[in-house]
Amino acid sequence: MDEVLASIAETIKKFAVIYLVDITEVPDFDTMYELNNKINWALKDKQEFIDIVETVYRGARKGRGLVIAPKDYSTKYRY
Repeated sequence: MDEVLASIAETIKKFAVIYLVDITEVPDFDTMYELNNKINWALKDKQEFIDIVETVYRGARKGRGLVIAPKDYSTKYRY
């Protein structure tokens, strides 16, 4: 996952910034940003992650707090 994030950082720099945070050293970060209910699986496809970030960005620009993912990630499917 780290390699995917590092490789797309330049591609998405116009609408997102990627930070590395060690939550063992900054435990409040996890709580503050509610990271437990976000992407909690490893993505290996760069374009898939770019699509997710772009969808979130476009929804946020429209003031939406919830957006529909470009792919179905429900638990009934194995991703």
